[in-house]
Amino acid sequence: MNKLKKKKVLIVDDEERNTFALKSYLETFEMIIIEARNGEDAIQILKRETDVAIILLDMMMPVMDGYETLSFLKANDLLKRIPVIAVTARAMKGDKEKCIESGAWDYVSKPIDLASLMDIINKWIL
Repeated sequence: MNKLKKKKVLIVDDEERNTFALKSYLETFEMIIIEARNGEDAIQILKRETDVAIILLDMMMPVMDGYETLSFLKANDLLKRIPVIAVTARAMKGDKEKCIESGAWDYVSKPIDLASLMDIINKWIL
């Protein structure tokens, strides 16, 4: 049985190619993909979409970056229950710890290893 079928994933990334690649892959698991270009858009979407199962959050975006978005999510009782996977292209020493301390539940770096991403998604989606 596919426990990911019909689970909603919010992909928050300003780079359309990244979003397209993730969307194409996750749709093979019959997941429902919602897209946002920055944290501000993501928050507006989360106010409407109350059944998002997981968020893939790019940390470097214009308007409202991943760290600001995590701060907002952490402060909101309804939204802080949604697992957030931080995604960053700057795989620098200490990035993972900084993301987790900021409120992410887990972390992946670009280029994303899809098998590892699926392990992480399966770990957090109930």
